[in-house]
Amino acid sequence: MSSGSAAAVEASVIHMSSNNSELVQRAQASFEPNDVDCCTEMKKSLRARYFYGFIFLITNLTAWFIRDYGQSVFPPPYYRRACGISGSDCFHTLGVLRVSLGCFIFFFFMFLTTFSTRKLYEAFSKWHSGWWTLKIFLLVVSMVVPFFLPPDFIHIYGEVARIGAGIFLLLQLISVIEFIRWWNKHWAPDEQTKQSCSIALFTSTVFYVASICGIVAMYYFYAPRPACSLNIFFITWTAVLLIVMMAMSLHSKVNRGLLSSGIMASYVVFLCWSAIRSEPADEKCNVQKPNDRHGDWTTILGFLIAIGAIVMATFSTGIDSKSFQFRKDEVKLEDDIRYNYGFFHIIFSFGAMYFAMLFISWNLENSAQKWSIDVGWTSTWVKIINEWFAATIYMWKLIAPVVKQHKVANNESVQQINI
Repeated sequence: MSSGSAAAVEASVIHMSSNNSELVQRAQASFEPNDVDCCTEMKKSLRARYFYGFIFLITNLTAWFIRDYGQSVFPPPYYRRACGISGSDCFHTLGVLRVSLGCFIFFFFMFLTTFSTRKLYEAFSKWHSGWWTLKIFLLVVSMVVPFFLPPDFIHIYGEVARIGAGIFLLLQLISVIEFIRWWNKHWAPDEQTKQSCSIALFTSTVFYVASICGIVAMYYFYAPRPACSLNIFFITWTAVLLIVMMAMSLHSKVNRGLLSSGIMASYVVFLCWSAIRSEPADEKCNVQKPNDRHGDWTTILGFLIAIGAIVMATFSTGIDSKSFQFRKDEVKLEDDIRYNYGFFHIIFSFGAMYFAMLFISWNLENSAQKWSIDVGWTSTWVKIINEWFAATIYMWKLIAPVVKQHKVANNESVQQINI
């Protein structure tokens, strides 16, 4: 009798333990995503980037419309405390800053809610990739609220936006230089494959020829006479930077080849050309046609291309979080997010400040002409400094490994002497 009861108790214990193990396995299965869920969430996450890019594009176009046509299209009454009696404080320069502030609020809120997300099945990952109706509502609210703020607050934001735009330019430079390094590493000559060597040689030749042609063209169009001393200085210094970067790349201790320096040379020449193009129209040194207030087709096309370039620069920098990681050898698991959501949104926040500075030409006092973007002496000097800074960062990237290796060798020699 006792042995039968003991067997029954043992059987019930085994049955309970098996039930408990099944419950534990079901609980773990409910918390661990399967392959299908990860694949679906990854596709949503990658697709969401383009929705945010489209939102950023619409915001840019809204800022342009408010600047150029807002006061003539939108009828009174205005909120006089914010917009003034005539409503001018809600259009033109301050109107651009108000739209920029609304865009910044939206993307900074997205940054605060997603910066800690690491896995695709987390709640904030789903928030990043979905809930579009709620996010559109938040975007509209964030765009409307700045139009009820007083002008003094908007001026303060404008000063802060200058700093944020500078940070954006710095991050963009780092992203571009890292991309050039990746390209150089990918197409670097391989001893085993002659095809890679020929492609790298051809590509570097194309970039250097384009850079030299750009230098000659800038001398011809923007420095036709000795009186254009500033443009001559800009172009000549750019040519000097090209020579220095090429010499450093070919130095025996650096030995990086001509591909990366050729790509960087083209980028530096482009920045110099863009800076000179931003100068106010001048009959002597800047022969470009002054902007028509109504805009001809070339002005409109150039303006739209510039807006597209702003959006693409922001988008490409936002998805390039790998360039800013200290550890670049981390292995991605299947349920890991494919790009850093927080970094993506903070870049778009700084991008909102950046496009505001371009639309007002970095000038908080005077409104830019219709269909113009990033024109004025302030814009010129910002781009020139950006060019010099880009060349400096690139050259430091070239010599940094040599300097580090030299320091390590010195430390080892000192240790040996001490021993």
